[in-house]
Order: sequence, then structure tokens, then C-alpha cells
Amino acid sequence: MTPYAILLSTALVSAFAPTNAQPAQMVADQSTATSANAFVATAQRTLAAPIIIDGAINSAVRIRGAEAAGLEPGFERFYVTVDVLALIKGQAGLPPQVGYVVDVPLDQNGRTPRLKKLRVLAFARPVSGRPAQLQLIGPHAQQPWSPALDAMIRKIAKEAVAPEAPPQITGVGNAFHVPGTIPGEGETQIFVNTSSGAPISLSVLTRPNTGKHWAVALGDIVDDAAKPPPRDSLLWYRLACGLPRHLPGSSLSGQNPANADAAREDYQFVLDALGPCN
Repeated sequence: MTPYAILLSTALVSAFAPTNAQPAQMVADQSTATSANAFVATAQRTLAAPIIIDGAINSAVRIRGAEAAGLEPGFERFYVTVDVLALIKGQAGLPPQVGYVVDVPLDQNGRTPRLKKLRVLAFARPVSGRPAQLQLIGPHAQQPWSPALDAMIRKIAKEAVAPEAPPQITGVGNAFHVPGTIPGEGETQIFVNTSSGAPISLSVLTRPNTGKHWAVALGDIVDDAAKPPPRDSLLWYRLACGLPRHLPGSSLSGQNPANADAAREDYQFVLDALGPCN
């Protein structure tokens, strides 16, 4: 079946269309590829997509009429065939060429950007029974290739399959604050709940002359080697995007008011140090 014949089938186009028929933006500001916002978006897509490919668009056929239902103004829908240059993520092999539907934005002059030979990174899922067909996982799931974005995706994917990979955070467990022996001194420990049950704990140490310092430990014991996670790492992403914005009252059960207030202050200190998850 030719790509053009596939376009004539509403059922097939619906199967291969981006999730909720939302646009998969192709134009990205590569100058912000290493920003926190770009890292969060890339981490979300990398973790969600069963398949990630590095490819070059071989052909692009515009989809019109009923098959373009749900298309947002300022976008055109295409069925593209892509030569697979590398399979970045995926358990099974792919054919050398795959196809999928993508919505692309028009340029500032209202024209469709040139797609043929464009190198892209696509975040997708397989289509049952059709090994040469993919479905993008959602909007912005096709991005123009760049060395920075390629390296970021590979780094996240590698961290995610490592034995010591930090699990998804589901909430905060117990938290307690212990005052020190001198005024202004104290330590707070916060235990984090995870999807796998693997322990994650946060510790905040306050000293009168040195201020606050915090660390994260992936284990039951916090040792002297513990430290904050590197920015733009999977552990940073799990914490920045997974921790609730406020320390739950249930976490402070049994703490006196002064210690509870100190624990809330230290928890906010950790959130501020991590920065926002945008």
C-alpha cells in the first residue's frame, strides 16, 4: 500500500494521528536546548515514549479533508515516511523506513516548511500489527534534530534503565526535625514515597555560621557522601517534578509546632534549591 493510499483511509489516519489530534511542533528554539524547561519537556517525552528514533524525512504528503479533522489553525497535517538512522529507544528493531502522521506549523509567511530530508527526533509508540507504522505520543513529539537534543535524550534514556535509576515519586512520607545543641542548629529528614518502594530521603542540615545544606540519598542510610542531585539529571527531574509543592501535614504527625515549622521551612528550602518544574 502506498503512502497516498493510506491517506485515503480515514480509519488508518485516525490510528496513526498524533494523540488528541494535537500538533507535533517541529520548530524548536535550539538555543534553549540545555535549559531547565527544555530538559523537563525532553525528560517527559523520553520516559513516556516506547520508541524514539533519529531519522530523516524521505517524503511528506499533505492530508486534507476529513482526514485532517481536528487540525489547529496555522498547521498542516502530513503523512511522512522517515528513513531510520538510529533507534535511540525501543526493545524491538524497526524497519529501515517508517511512517506516521504529524501536524506541522506554518512559517511566519503562512507557508509549510520544507520537510523532505529534514532530520528529526520522533517520540512514538508502535501501531499493533503494522511494524512500519508509528504514532507520535502527543504534541511536540517530533523535534528537529540537534546534537544537544540528541545527547540529552540519550543521557536520559541511559539513566532511566540503569540499575540505580531513581523511581517515580508518589508522595512524601514521614518528616521530622531535630534541633541541635546550640541555637540555630538542627537537622531535618524527609522520607519520600516512590512507585517501586525504593527509599529516597532528603536531609537538610542547618548550622549557625554556614547556613543550610541539603542532600538526597537513594537508600536507607544518609552518609557523608550524599549531596544534591546534579541539575538536568534524572534524579533532579524526579525530585523537581515529583515532590508536592507543600509538605503534607500528615508527614509531621507527632512533631511539636516549632519542629514542624522548621521542617516545613527546610522542605521549602529544598524546593527552592531544585527550582521549578516548568
